Formats: sequence, structure tokens, C-alpha cells
Amino acid sequence: MKAYYERRAGEYDDWWLGTGLHAGRHRPGWDESVAELTQALAALEPARTLDVACGTGFLTRHLPGTIVGLDQSESMLAIAGERLPQATFVQGDAPPLPFPDDAFERVFTSFFYGHLEEEDRVVFLDEARRVARELVVVDSALNDDHEPVEWQERILRDGSTWEVYKRFFAAAGLAAELGGGEALYESHWFVAVRS
Repeated sequence: MKAYYERRAGEYDDWWLGTGLHAGRHRPGWDESVAELTQALAALEPARTLDVACGTGFLTRHLPGTIVGLDQSESMLAIAGERLPQATFVQGDAPPLPFPDDAFERVFTSFFYGHLEEEDRVVFLDEARRVARELVVVDSALNDDHEPVEWQERILRDGSTWEVYKRFFAAAGLAAELGGGEALYESHWFVAVRS
């Protein structure tokens, strides 16, 4: 996974923007869902926030408050740092989270939780609760296009092929898995849950 996301950094935003290898994909309502999701995140109350697996900062830039972004990819962090010069970025793996207890008010993560297999998922939830009172998870919505759990073959511009573990969620199911919470946003494409 680490090598995949490091190599994907320069083309990661293509997924959001429908460019590059994603230009020909049929995604009805995608742009509207991206706009609605970012509005839902921007409407959160400002908080000291840790964005785990922040990637290029595509969603990070919409989070209100003081932001620390954590990612294992140096290339992803370079893009995020250019996008959000006012934020602090830390290179490191997760889980565990390399921060003290109660260091933040909110842990945010997008399109990371759904890549965690069971053991790492449990550790991540414990770590998120250790460093912050609130957890906001954004991930891919379960719809007719996907099974709840898949091993996906992904191809990058350089032609390399990768097998990636991926889960898809309904907001209510994700909230229950997180130990309770509320849906901040749900569409055909995305779910956002605050726990």
C-alpha cells in the first residue's frame, strides 16, 4: 500500500477531478457530490484537527480550524504542503498515531479507513480515540457498483498494476462500526460520519 500511494501521488487528484485515467469514467452526480461533501466538511465547527492519511490535501483544505496532516507518502505531503502552507504536515505511518493523548479535538480521515483490514481497523479506532474526542470518517459509499469488500486491481499511469483492499459503506453501518455517531453526508458516491 505504501509504495502504491507514493507512486500515485502525482495523479491522485485525477480521481477527484475526473481527469487523467479517470477522464472516461461514467460517474453521474459525481461533481455535485464532491461539492456537497466539501460543503459538509467546511460546515464543521473549527477544531484542532489531525487528518490521518491526508494525501494531497484535497479534502484537508476544507477542514476548519488548526490542521495537522499525517501521511506516509513524502510525495503526497509535498503536494499537500503547497496546497495548505498554513497547515503542519508530518510524515509517518498509521496506526499507531505518533501523537500524545488528547493532542487534538478531532481526528479526520478520508478514504483511509476503508483500506484497513480488521486488525489495523481496531488499532486505528483505539488510537483515534486516544488522541481526540471526535472522529470524522469519509469513505466510499456502498452502491450497486461494488461489493461491501473487494480486492481491486488498480492501474497507474506508469502501467503498474496494484491489488488494493477496499471496503464500501452505508452511513448507518459505518456509524455503528465506529461505536455510534451521525451521518454528516451520504450520497451514491460518498459517506461522511461523525462519531
